Amino acid sequence: MTLPRRLPRPRTLRARLTFGLVVLLAVSCAAVGVAAVIELDGFLISRLDQQLAQAGTHFPESLEHKGQLPDDNDGDEHGDTRRQATGTFGARLVGDDVTNAAVVRPGAVTDVPLTEGDRDQLLSVPPNGKAHTVRLSTLRAYRVVAYQGLDGDTLITGLPLEPVEAAVHRLELVAAIVFGAALTVTGVVGAFWVRWSLRPLSRVAATATRVSELPLASGEVALPSRAPESDPRSEVGRVAAAFNRMLGHVEDALTKRHASEERLRSFAADASHELRTPVASVRGHAELALLHPDPVPPAITRALERIAAESGRMGAMVDDLLLLARLDAGRPLERLPVDLTRLVLDAVTDARATGPGHRWTLELPEEPVTVTGDDHRLHQVLANLLANARTHTPVGTKVTVSLETEGATAVIMVHDDGPGVPEDIRSGVFERFTRADRRRSGPPGAGAGLGLSIVAAVVEAHGGSVGLESRPGSTTFTVRLSTA
Repeated sequence: MTLPRRLPRPRTLRARLTFGLVVLLAVSCAAVGVAAVIELDGFLISRLDQQLAQAGTHFPESLEHKGQLPDDNDGDEHGDTRRQATGTFGARLVGDDVTNAAVVRPGAVTDVPLTEGDRDQLLSVPPNGKAHTVRLSTLRAYRVVAYQGLDGDTLITGLPLEPVEAAVHRLELVAAIVFGAALTVTGVVGAFWVRWSLRPLSRVAATATRVSELPLASGEVALPSRAPESDPRSEVGRVAAAFNRMLGHVEDALTKRHASEERLRSFAADASHELRTPVASVRGHAELALLHPDPVPPAITRALERIAAESGRMGAMVDDLLLLARLDAGRPLERLPVDLTRLVLDAVTDARATGPGHRWTLELPEEPVTVTGDDHRLHQVLANLLANARTHTPVGTKVTVSLETEGATAVIMVHDDGPGVPEDIRSGVFERFTRADRRRSGPPGAGAGLGLSIVAAVVEAHGGSVGLESRPGSTTFTVRLSTA
């Protein structure tokens, strides 16, 4: 069994208001039409009952003395019919039998053949002088009244309901046409009226749509012009005013945030730039001291070695921070053809030499894959991803690096079967200074947590994307770059 489909509901406010207006008018028109039809039908039947009362029993009495009244030479053998309206019905009942039944036609009286059903209906009419409705097979609907005759018989007089029904049906037709036209005109005019009334709200919605399409995550944001002001006494006017105030607060907050970000970027860039020279100087002096030919106590030697190592680590961190600051500032990278196949091959070769305890697997396409970008920075992306896999997985872990194309997109995947990235840091794994050394195996202090943030920043600067899928025993970093 197929269930009927639900009627579609109007979704917009404008459609709902128009639909509600038309429905209310339709209910009102239906109520007025039904009341008018019922009132007209009752009024006409009441008038018909009055005519029946005035007609009395003259016509059925003439049927009782059929053929015995004097001939008035007017062609009326059943009695005087000039006082009876055309269509008047008369019947005489004696006991359970209908002895006579006739109807007045123009200029004559015609006998009416009755069926058993017709006879039963006439016999069921009580002789109390009250009108009743019967439907005869040859005459259709009639309004009849019965009286007790002087001879113990029952005399029935009736008038046709056809004029009443015709008038009622005509009123129904006229009401349907008029109300239908009124509903159509109201629907069209109401739609335009509602649309005109809701124009301020539509402008607020358009402004809100433009704001929702703006990238508000970071950077300088120029909000669109405010929604036009409307009558503050109306609901739409209050909504527009509140929305404009909200946009003002949002704009102030975004301006302050952008200024704070700019100060932080400037500080990071300046600090990184200023620290490069002293860090390099400290490292150089430590290495020079280690090269001194005079005997040096072992404790001093170890201290100098630690100074050289930590200053080298600090120098790499400063370089990373300076790179991130430059990328945040939107400084353009080189835009040259880069052979990704060669980059992947070189990066995996370097990783094998750095991490011989891991199992490195390489999957390359038959044809070289070329993108447009910065060769040095893209190599840094691959090196950081492989260093991350080497540092945060135990010895013996299998690391698979694959390169493939999907249409106009080059896809680089670095997969390892290590313990996986902890769930609580997966969402922020590409943020700066995110470290999970305490949760994953690997030497402590392996990095400052800037490697993956550099990967994300460089890939984004190339118009690509980087993603992570991780669970225990399977971790995959996926980099997508356009080959167009």
